[in-house]
Amino acid sequence: MSDRTTVPEQLFLLGNLGTMITYAAIAVAIAVPLARAGQLRANRLAVATALIFLTSAIGHGLHAYLALANLGQGDHSVAIGWLWVLAWWNVATAAVGVYYWTVRRRQAPLRGAIYTGPHQQRLLDEADTHRATLEAVVEHTDDAIIGLTLEGVVTAWNGGAERLFGYTAAEIIGRSVALLADEEGAVEQRDIRHRIIDQRERGVTYETRRFAKDGTPIEASLSVAAIRDRAGRPTGISVVARDITAVKEAAERRRVVEERTHQAQRMESLGKLAGGVAHDFNNILAIIVNYTDFATEEAAGNETLETDLKHVRSAADRAINLTRQLLTFTRGDTIQPRDVNLNAALAEVQAMLARTIGEHINLITVPSAEPVVVHADPGQIQQVLLNLAINARDAMPDGGTLVLEANAAAIDGDELDMQPSLPAGTYARLLVSDTGEGMTADVAAHIFEPFYTTKPRGKGTGLGLSTVYGIVSEAGGSLNVYSEPGVGTTFRIYLPMVTVPGTATPASSRQDDPPPGSGQTVLVVEDEPALARVVTRILAGAGYHVLTATDGRQALTLFRQHDCDALLTDVIMPEMSGRRLAEIIHDTHPELPVLYMSGYSNGLLGTTHVLDGDIAFIEKPFTANDLLHKIAEVVPTAVRDSR
Repeated sequence: MSDRTTVPEQLFLLGNLGTMITYAAIAVAIAVPLARAGQLRANRLAVATALIFLTSAIGHGLHAYLALANLGQGDHSVAIGWLWVLAWWNVATAAVGVYYWTVRRRQAPLRGAIYTGPHQQRLLDEADTHRATLEAVVEHTDDAIIGLTLEGVVTAWNGGAERLFGYTAAEIIGRSVALLADEEGAVEQRDIRHRIIDQRERGVTYETRRFAKDGTPIEASLSVAAIRDRAGRPTGISVVARDITAVKEAAERRRVVEERTHQAQRMESLGKLAGGVAHDFNNILAIIVNYTDFATEEAAGNETLETDLKHVRSAADRAINLTRQLLTFTRGDTIQPRDVNLNAALAEVQAMLARTIGEHINLITVPSAEPVVVHADPGQIQQVLLNLAINARDAMPDGGTLVLEANAAAIDGDELDMQPSLPAGTYARLLVSDTGEGMTADVAAHIFEPFYTTKPRGKGTGLGLSTVYGIVSEAGGSLNVYSEPGVGTTFRIYLPMVTVPGTATPASSRQDDPPPGSGQTVLVVEDEPALARVVTRILAGAGYHVLTATDGRQALTLFRQHDCDALLTDVIMPEMSGRRLAEIIHDTHPELPVLYMSGYSNGLLGTTHVLDGDIAFIEKPFTANDLLHKIAEVVPTAVRDSR
């Protein structure tokens, strides 16, 4: 070195050389492990750090070269040129520093390490995977995940929210979340936000109704919680919304099924109760009806007594009808299906109603142009028409028009409000229309429910229309009702039509005089003594010879002692049922005709409550005319003629 070199210049030269070597060593110490670990591309923070030390090392090297070039020289022209190089290099170094801090701010805390070894790198990779998975879950979950400001403005909106509500993120971010609710729901939203902001609750979960972009209501389960900073202060609100429409519909279906099951259980219990009462009650009614008829015959010419007896008979008929409705509704009665001409049924019901419905009702019947025949219980067809006609009359207290109509109709299977639904086809149809008060849709939705009535207390049992529904559905048919308040109501009843009918049977009991007996012996078995006396009186008065027993064992004894032409037996009796009695007699006399009588057979005459086709049956309570017609059908013609 020149003698003119000063100590500070020497120290400047040595300091820059030392710093250059140190920085270069640090840069190498960072870069070499990165290169060996293959992290030169992945670990941008470490690469940026190495670049800073490298550029700093080169910068100090330039300083050292500049100091060396100027030692002992008075001419600074060389130094001025290198100063420009040094200046631009310092700019490059500053740019590297900016890059470093940019990378540093973007990296996770784990990226704070200048070098990550294999373990740290695995943690970094796992963190990246976890973050990517979390982002994918948030974006693709079916649940709507929504971010809000404390004022309820939408700040985040995932794919689930788009699918649930129909709004894209661009459409709704920056708008109020009240857009998804009606007025009541908006108030609810504000209340819950305030409860969370005021820290009265950490989070709120509730079910409510929200609305999609197209106005579709959505039953939603919402979970609302606060987004808090490190100090615990709420800075926003997160909402997780889940569509529970299908869940609620499924729950409603389960509720309906359970309700129907419970209803069926109640009806089964009611049926057992009704059946238990019906047998004895119908015996009593049979006694009342027939002794009333006997008394009416004796009272001929006594107008006051005749009137009193008519009132008794009318009350008995009401009791008979109520019992029959109850048994029909609970499926506890025995029905006798046969081919029934609906035109004949209309004619008979018209004849009955013409005497009782009242002069203020204009009754019109419209029979079918062609015979319309169904296979059903004649009495039940009559009951359906009477129940509907009486309801129509009650709906027209100030008068009106009642139309009963029979025809055939084709349906395509897609008709609305058919209860129950029917497949496409051609059906026999009964229509009962009135110009009465009509019903609202809410009332019409419940009219077939048991014990549901809009009539004042004491004016209706609530069994009439449910009985109609039970009869029609049991016959394989369906009902449709149309009603409009102030206009009227029309019931349409569809029944399977018999396309190749046999001899159609009238819908009610015959009114012509029965043929008299000619001394045939009829064994009557009835455990109710009073009713046994009634049956004996009726048969004996018509020319039959009657043997009477009060139980099965006594009946077998009388049968062995006498020649009998027919057996008339109650079905339900203590110790031995009527069916069992007939089986024992048929073991030795299989040709003996048997007529069963019962007010409640409890399934003893058929595999179900439908009567077996080869069984003769008369339902209690019966009149003398009904019984004599039935016994005449049972006793063979040859026997009657021989006597």
